Amino acid sequence: MGTESIIVAPRTDWRALLLDLAERGFVLLLMTLFLIRLAPMIGSGTCNILIAFSEGLSAILILTRRTGAVVATPYAWTISILGTCSPLLVAPGGARLIDGTAPLILMAAGLVFSISAKIFLRRSFGILPANRGVRRNGPYRFVRHPMYAGYVLTHAGFLISSFSLRNLLAYAVCWTAMVLRILAEERILSRDPAYRAYQGAVRKRLIPGIW
Repeated sequence: MGTESIIVAPRTDWRALLLDLAERGFVLLLMTLFLIRLAPMIGSGTCNILIAFSEGLSAILILTRRTGAVVATPYAWTISILGTCSPLLVAPGGARLIDGTAPLILMAAGLVFSISAKIFLRRSFGILPANRGVRRNGPYRFVRHPMYAGYVLTHAGFLISSFSLRNLLAYAVCWTAMVLRILAEERILSRDPAYRAYQGAVRKRLIPGIW
């Protein structure tokens, strides 16, 4: 009697799949609501166009991203949600701390920096800490987390032009969560020899010469 080859299908990790779908759905919902709010103001300035492009790009990258070794603990979800949601709570108005074009220049520079980081990330983009591949080119030559660096510049420009306690608290929560996300991501990424080599080449995480 002849032998038959048996093909065993790989086991599907349904929990990981559901978490991945939940993250994508959550981010896409946030981006959609934010773009709906922004839509009436898109034609009123270059920064609004860049913001719309940046958030639209985020939605596309979330849909097409590759999966990775995601840390889906309650802590990881909390800092990711706080870091993602809190900037969406700011509102224009309040005191203008610096007159002139300085706030606009900061916002535009931050948006360009974060958009370029997303373009280089491509399918490695996500909000939960994970290893979806190591990037070394483009803005990743200057700091290890250029997308977050771009966000900080954009937030600073907006805060300078629309300073209020509400906006300050929203960004304080965001920046705290951002630092915690960076540390959580690097705990995962540092297990990869390629990332450890990258850490040796690019010393600073967020701000050149400081941290």
